[in-house]
Amino acid sequence: MRLAADDRRAALVQAALTVIARDGVHAATTRAIVAEAGMSLASFHYAFRTRDELIREVITFVVDQQEFVSRAALEPAGDVLAMVRGALQAYFDLLREHPEREQAMFELMHYSMRSPELGKLPPIQHGSYLTAGRTLIEAGGELLGIEWTLPIDDLARLLVALTDGLTYAWLADRDDAAAGRLMDSIASTISTFAHSTEKARR
Repeated sequence: MRLAADDRRAALVQAALTVIARDGVHAATTRAIVAEAGMSLASFHYAFRTRDELIREVITFVVDQQEFVSRAALEPAGDVLAMVRGALQAYFDLLREHPEREQAMFELMHYSMRSPELGKLPPIQHGSYLTAGRTLIEAGGELLGIEWTLPIDDLARLLVALTDGLTYAWLADRDDAAAGRLMDSIASTISTFAHSTEKARR
């Protein structure tokens, strides 16, 4: 059965994530990826021009999924602490469901930092995290009618740093209870930079 172009791209993204998480970025050759996807090498080149283009698509897919579930969890009711905690929980639930994705993303970041051929990827990957963080912070502020006392870019960088730590710790020990306590602390930290606007107080 011939796959549509979008379906072929999606299947190759999933295959790349599987290979990177299982075997490492160094093993994620185009041949290994198409073998994992059950496709021919020619099918790969119908979907992507290069492996680098596929890797960028992998990054976009994972970050978009994280942003989608976190944003869907934002609630206009309640306070900022509950809102941030709910968004973190949605992110964490996705992490627990698909830990291989984050394993692949960590592997990709570390490997590309020391690989000249992938040297442009770390700022792209980190930048996508920061963009998602800014989007969530701005959306939360609009929902609750709050302003942030820290510049949005700085707050997004803090949020990314804290969620990276949460992710790394959970992947290492799979301790859900400890992750829950850490998310409580992260939500408390982020919420300290919020204050209500005049519009929200009316």
